[in-house]
This record gives sequence, structure tokens and C-alpha cells, in this order.
Amino acid sequence: MSLYENLLLNLDNGILVITINRADKLNALNIDTIREIKTAIQQVYDDPAVKGAIFTGAGEKAFVAGADISEISELSEVNARSFAERGQEVFSMIERCTKPVIAAVNGFALGGGCELAMACHMRVASEGARFGQPEVNLGLIPGYGGTQRLTQLIGKGKAMELMMTADMIGAGEAKALGLVNHVVPAVELMPKCMEILNKIVSKAPLAIGLVIDCVNAVYDKDENGYQTEANSFARCCSSQDFIEGTNAFLEKRKPVFKGA
Repeated sequence: MSLYENLLLNLDNGILVITINRADKLNALNIDTIREIKTAIQQVYDDPAVKGAIFTGAGEKAFVAGADISEISELSEVNARSFAERGQEVFSMIERCTKPVIAAVNGFALGGGCELAMACHMRVASEGARFGQPEVNLGLIPGYGGTQRLTQLIGKGKAMELMMTADMIGAGEAKALGLVNHVVPAVELMPKCMEILNKIVSKAPLAIGLVIDCVNAVYDKDENGYQTEANSFARCCSSQDFIEGTNAFLEKRKPVFKGA
């Protein structure tokens, strides 16, 4: 039996494309899909053949158009907390992954879909993509980290406005706010993500992972980001990749990194 009923996984030249495959539900995140995403991102962590990952949605309408409302409507105060914490745990795994993860946003990224995109290290959007946290329309707030990550990415004032009005914004405005890195025509979405990832995975893997750790430390109240940076810098200097990178530079050749 397949591990995945709601995801499609395709590994090509070191890049694992993870597609939320519920197009008839606009790729809404139900409990089973969250569980499968956890399994998929664990594969990114564990499989040395995977150098980076892309999350996207099946079909042309949606990346992920929210969570499964039929499941949410059954929540009580007691099980709602564990519901939110499970999603936060999975999205934190994505955010803390030491291999690069990009969201290829190919349509609506609403509610949990916007939260999934924000958990990725970068976001590339098609021109027709739309973003929003409309949970207040249901008498709710974002529960998978949206209140935190949206504020980190676009600032307090605009994050407050979007979450309290439930307004959607287009890809162009999302880019202007810093929510999105690039906006491209739909046909160029996956090629652009592949271009970025192929550039990243050509660099020293250990250094890439430590960049992710250090940037995440900016937002960790329990961590001294400057100390994390100094420790990570020192760790790089003890690596074979550091020796290879500096020697290649001095010898005017292309480095061959081993991730060690």
C-alpha cells in the first residue's frame, strides 16, 4: 500500500516535488494530508538523494485553498489545541529543514495553504496566485503558525490588517510586501523554482543548512542569533567543504562539494 493517498512525490535530479493532490477539494488540508506531509518532509530530511524540495498543488486553481472545513467544524476546545499543534509541528519541520524548500504557489494559497507556503524557505508565485488568511470569516484565527510567520514576513501592521479583514491579495502585492520572492507566468513557475534550487544545491550543503539555522534563529526568542552564527561559522571552518571551497577559489576552478 502506498504511503500517500493525498500527495504525489516525484524525485528528479535531487529535487523532490511534493504535490498536494486533492484538486477536487482545491487541495484543502485535512488531517490525513497533514500526516502525509510530515512523512514526505521526513523523507527530505533522511534521504541523501534528496537535495531540495518543492511544494505545489494539483490542478490550475489552487496551491492549497485552506483546511478541510468539515473536519474543523467538529473541533472542540480540547481537541482544537492538539489539532493546531500537530499542524504547527509539521510546518516547523519544513521551516527547520536544512535542505532548501520552495513553495510553488500556483493558485489560491488561503488559510492553511498560506501557512504551508510561509513555512517554506521561499515562495515563487504564478501571476494568478492569491494569498490570504480568512479564518475570521469562520470565527477562527490561523492555527498552523500563520499569526507568527505572516507578521515576520510582512510586518505587524499589514499582517493585522490581512488577518482581521480576511482580505485576499494578488501575487504582485504579495511580492511588494515581501511575502513572495518571485512572480512569474504560470508556465514558468516550476522552471523558476527548479532554477533557484539547482543554483542552491550546487553550493556547499553544510553551509546552506547552517544559513537556514541562523536565519531561523532571528525569530527564536530562546536563542542568541549572533552566537548561533558564530558557532555555525566555526563549524563551517572545520568542514571539508570549506577546504574544497577555498582551494577551488584560489586555484580558479569550480568546487566539488561533498556536504562534509
